[in-house]
Amino acid sequence: MSTINIKQELTLALSVKNRKEASTWYQTHLGFEETVSIDEAGWTELNTGIPGVTIGLGDTEDVAPGNCVPVFGVDNIKTARDSLEAKSIKFDGDTMTMEGMVSLATFYDPDGNALMIAEDLTGSN
Repeated sequence: MSTINIKQELTLALSVKNRKEASTWYQTHLGFEETVSIDEAGWTELNTGIPGVTIGLGDTEDVAPGNCVPVFGVDNIKTARDSLEAKSIKFDGDTMTMEGMVSLATFYDPDGNALMIAEDLTGSN
């Protein structure tokens, strides 16, 4: 049983070379709607039409085909991270916080697949 509170939201984070082109592709071909674009953070989000599921596009120079990082929304990232670390779950560095936007922490499953937890700091949730 989980000891962290996973919210009813999931962002599938993809690394892309050009967020604007990728966003246009998802909108044109899959009918997704761009909801957030933050150039300073190199981040764009699209509503998939599936309740609670968004696609996140992050800028990167080295795109690895097949990359996808599920990002689980949590109410309190410190509590969630502490709970996972208490179970010897490995994290990749410190929790990253973009004030007024989001706090993120990357961790790994037993096979080395990257997953993230995120706390929304915008006050909209």
